[in-house]
Amino acid sequence: MAVRVKLRIASRKGREVATSALVNSGFEAETPQLLVPRRVAYELGLWPPPVEAVLVEVGTAGGPVRNYLIPRAVHVYVEAGGRTVGPVEADVMVSDHEYEVLISDVLGSELGIVILDLRGKWKFSDEEAVRETEEPQYWF
Repeated sequence: MAVRVKLRIASRKGREVATSALVNSGFEAETPQLLVPRRVAYELGLWPPPVEAVLVEVGTAGGPVRNYLIPRAVHVYVEAGGRTVGPVEADVMVSDHEYEVLISDVLGSELGIVILDLRGKWKFSDEEAVRETEEPQYWF
C-alpha cells in the first residue's frame, strides 16, 4: 500500500478535477509538479498541449520517456477530513504511460504532506492527527 491523498486540481482554463493522487517521493522535481495522465489533462483543458508546453525527456524506472511540461498550469488543493490545504501553484507534466496522478517531492512538501508509514499513514505537517490513504483512482 502507498500514500494517496484526495486532490482538487484547478486549471487556469477554469476547469477542475477531483482525484486521488499518489505521493511519490521518487518523483524528484525542481518545482512543484503534478504528473497527470492525458485524460486528466484533457479534463483540465490542457490537452492538446497549449503553446507554453515544452516537450521534455525524463528518466523513469522503465527508462527515459518524453512528456509535455506545462509551467504553472494549475492550483492544487489537498482535501482531507473536512480540511482543505492549498492552493499551491504547480507545473503539469502530461503522461501517455501513467494512469494515476502523481505528486512530486516538492509539491508534496509545499502541501505539507508528511508520510508516517509507507503502508498508507500520513498527516499534515502542522497537525498530530494520523490520516489513512485514499483508494487509487485510475484514468484510462
